[in-house]
Amino acid sequence: MNKGLWVVQALLGVAFFMAGMMKATTAPAELVANGMAWAEGMDPMLIKFIGVSEIAGALGLILPSALRIAPKLTPIAAVALAVVMVLAAGTHGMRGEFGAIVANAALGGLALFVAWGRWSKSPIAPK
Repeated sequence: MNKGLWVVQALLGVAFFMAGMMKATTAPAELVANGMAWAEGMDPMLIKFIGVSEIAGALGLILPSALRIAPKLTPIAAVALAVVMVLAAGTHGMRGEFGAIVANAALGGLALFVAWGRWSKSPIAPK
C-alpha cells in the first residue's frame, strides 16, 4: 500500500505541478490558444491563484511525507486538491465542457485515495 501511495503521490505531484506552473506563468490568451477554453474571460489573477494553489498542493503531496516533517500535511494537501478538482468540474460543467469533468473526477479521486491512504491505511511517521 505504501509503494502504491507513493506512486500515486508522485504522479499527482507532477501533474498538478506542471498544470499549476502553466497557469501561474502563462497569459490567459495563450492558455485559451493551447486548448484551455475555460480561461477565456476568466480574471487573470484568478488563473494565477489557481496555478499557485496547484503548485502548493503538488509540493504538499510530496515534501511533508518525503522529508517526514509534518507528514500529516500530505493528506490535507490531497483533500485540498480534491476540492480544487470539484470546483474545476463545476466550472467545466457550467461551460458545457463535460469531457474535462472526467479528468477532474479522475484526479480528484486519486487525490482522495492519497488522503485516505496517508491518513489511515499507511500514514508516515514524523521524524
